Amino acid sequence: MKRLSIITPVFNEEKVIEKFHQQVTSELDRLSERYESEIIYIVDSCPDRSLEILREIAQKDRRAKVIALSARFGHQMALVAGIDHARGDAVIMLDSDLQHPPPLIPAMLAEFEKGYDIVFTIRKNPRGAGLFKRLTSEMFYAIINRLSRTPILESAADFRLISGRVARIFQTEIRERNQFLRGLVSWVGFKRIGIPFEAQARGGGETKYSVGRMLRFGIHGIVSFSKKPLEAAILVGLGLASLGLLVAVFSLFDYFRRSNLPSGFTTLVILISGFSGVHLIFLGIIGEYIGAIFDEVKARPHYIIEEKLNFS
Repeated sequence: MKRLSIITPVFNEEKVIEKFHQQVTSELDRLSERYESEIIYIVDSCPDRSLEILREIAQKDRRAKVIALSARFGHQMALVAGIDHARGDAVIMLDSDLQHPPPLIPAMLAEFEKGYDIVFTIRKNPRGAGLFKRLTSEMFYAIINRLSRTPILESAADFRLISGRVARIFQTEIRERNQFLRGLVSWVGFKRIGIPFEAQARGGGETKYSVGRMLRFGIHGIVSFSKKPLEAAILVGLGLASLGLLVAVFSLFDYFRRSNLPSGFTTLVILISGFSGVHLIFLGIIGEYIGAIFDEVKARPHYIIEEKLNFS
């Protein structure tokens, strides 16, 4: 029998986690003749009863394994923790809010059995997604695909299957901080195929991605996969330096042509304000890259585990 690992991050999902477990185990029961399964729940330290409910589930079902993180490390690090502890020949990642439909698991495994190492999913008509979220999502993927050499599919989700050998690469070789998994899974290569699915409405609770978190997530993605903002800073700097040189030559020429040269207060204000604004923008861009380097140099652990359940 092959082994199957299901990994799912959990944060404030007390209203839906039992229903999610029922749906996932229902699919796994149908696969029990071919796959020995485990469900790894990664609880990203939350104040609700999610961990308490999962303790009860783990007592009744030995397939349910629980990792409780000591603090909130974020969705991507929770997935990394799940990958690190997965021992399956196939590893499937999905969210526990039921927006990623568990009935798609057999179709993903069917593609895996054909020899695909990565089976990614493509969202169609996500329910409950507002106009602002759709527009900002489209803008982000347009920007990152413009800047990065690694193509990232716009409608790709964190609902995917990776083979055991791809999981081992993440466990042993890809250990960078601030991981952007949608890009990294695309970057590693291997034989892959996409499956479309219709994202469902949340089974309960509220979205965990505020505008601020979405913005930080987008910035980490761009910094992880592109150096073009730094290259743009050089080009813009050269352009502004050239413009400043032209203004200096014009002012010098005007000084010798007319001895009563006006003070040029307005021109100075415009130039200083414009140059200062551009300098601050690019200092911020450089700061993001320096911050990413700083995170790597500190070499802190990706996550800290407070409690484990049903791990031998």
